[in-house]
Amino acid sequence: MTAEEEPLEDAEATPADTSRPHGMVVASNLASRCLANWRPIVLTALVIAAVALAAGLFLFQYRPDRQVDDAAADRAVRAASDGAVALLSYSSDSLDRDFANATPHLTGDFLDYYNKFTSEVVAPAVRQKHLTQKAVVVRAAVSQLRPDSAVVLVYVDETTTSAEKKDPLKTPSIVRVTLSKVDGSWLISKLDPVG
Repeated sequence: MTAEEEPLEDAEATPADTSRPHGMVVASNLASRCLANWRPIVLTALVIAAVALAAGLFLFQYRPDRQVDDAAADRAVRAASDGAVALLSYSSDSLDRDFANATPHLTGDFLDYYNKFTSEVVAPAVRQKHLTQKAVVVRAAVSQLRPDSAVVLVYVDETTTSAEKKDPLKTPSIVRVTLSKVDGSWLISKLDPVG
């Protein structure tokens, strides 16, 4: 090797030694391209976010709302009305059968309460006074409706007769019927007199 060739090798080696590693060059080029094309990237991100939002609304808002449509409201009103009539209609002549007819409309703690209350309080009074009570639903409307629960206001006319008073006593009342969906059926989980 001559003296003139040595500096050439050093000169060629110097740029390679001071240059950036290949991965950094690629990252730098990619970053430069991204900065130059930021609008399409932002637009793509916004489209992805909009699609994700639409999917979330469908899953968490629309699908549950489909479970509480007009048909579901009608079923809840019918269950509350039928249940209220069954609970509030009884006669001393058929008391056990009347109570047995009411229990399929009930669920949970309210079913337990109803069984205890009717056997300890209602049955003795009805038998002693030979009462007959008939309930008729005048109107019913949904107050709250969710996929697995509902609250229905039921307007009821109750007609009561007894051995002591042959003239029927008519009493209008409003009951708040809370329903729970059990195995696809609306059942009464609470019944509260409103007025």
